[in-house]
Amino acid sequence: MTFSMKTKNELARVISEKQCCQLAELSALIRMSGTIQLIGYKKVNVKIVTENAAIARKVFTLLKKRFGIHTELRVRKNKLLKKNNHYVIFVSSDMGANDILQAVGILRINQDQLSIDYDLPKELVKEKCCKRSYLRGALLGAGSVSDPEKTYHLEFVTSSEEHSEGLKNLINDFELGAKIVKRKNSFVVYLKEGDRIVDLLNIMGAHSALLNLENIRIVKQVRNNVNRIVNCETANLSKIVNASVRQIDNIEYIQKHVGFKILPDNLRQIAELRLDYKEASLKELGQMLNPPVGKSGVNHRLRKVEKIAEKLKESSHGN
Repeated sequence: MTFSMKTKNELARVISEKQCCQLAELSALIRMSGTIQLIGYKKVNVKIVTENAAIARKVFTLLKKRFGIHTELRVRKNKLLKKNNHYVIFVSSDMGANDILQAVGILRINQDQLSIDYDLPKELVKEKCCKRSYLRGALLGAGSVSDPEKTYHLEFVTSSEEHSEGLKNLINDFELGAKIVKRKNSFVVYLKEGDRIVDLLNIMGAHSALLNLENIRIVKQVRNNVNRIVNCETANLSKIVNASVRQIDNIEYIQKHVGFKILPDNLRQIAELRLDYKEASLKELGQMLNPPVGKSGVNHRLRKVEKIAEKLKESSHGN
């Protein structure tokens, strides 16, 4: 089961006891995954389609609690393509589809004319609890959350630019910085930052999904920090090893061509130690000197030795 499916299953079990919140969530569910059929003069049917049985049960429950109707639930199977079942909640005009669509702010009747309101119904989301419920319904209706192991991405797919703007503004009432992108014939409202997705899941009531995402974020952060430290230490170690190899090559060049007799005592001493203890650090070499010398002092002496070796090589090439 995907992370998105687990999140939706959790949200599908959240049933608000407040009628205003039930109406707000139902409004989002119908608007995001519902279809309206005009069947006659001022008569419509409505159906909500989902592949998730838990969401279908929730729509059934909300319609029963808020409007007192027992809807018709159909299950469509597609054996040919081996796809998931489709659950269809059907509400006919005779069952009160017109009244439901008006109540959730989708259907408007003006001078005996029916019209669809594509904007987000602001009258249903005045209270913070209703805003939370609407967002929950929107995610259940046509939203998804990416697997946080791979990427941080939460989105709502809408067919209306007006509704996408309203949904974006509703999310941003909680200061989450949602954005919109057009994808073919749809408008996608999305969040990409992990901490903001966590906040939105908390707002909608997906607390288990929130904890799972946070755990994954912590593990990823620790893993990234460890990798960063290892990479840094590896880079430093490579620098140390390369410097050591270069120093030894230069010291051996001096020894082979002119001998250590040309070196002052302090440089000869460090050159001999470098050859005898090839794997020692600068600090360890400094402690072997008498009197001991610090790391920077050892590095300074070795640089002088390297400059002498470079001059010898230059004069050799010149000859």
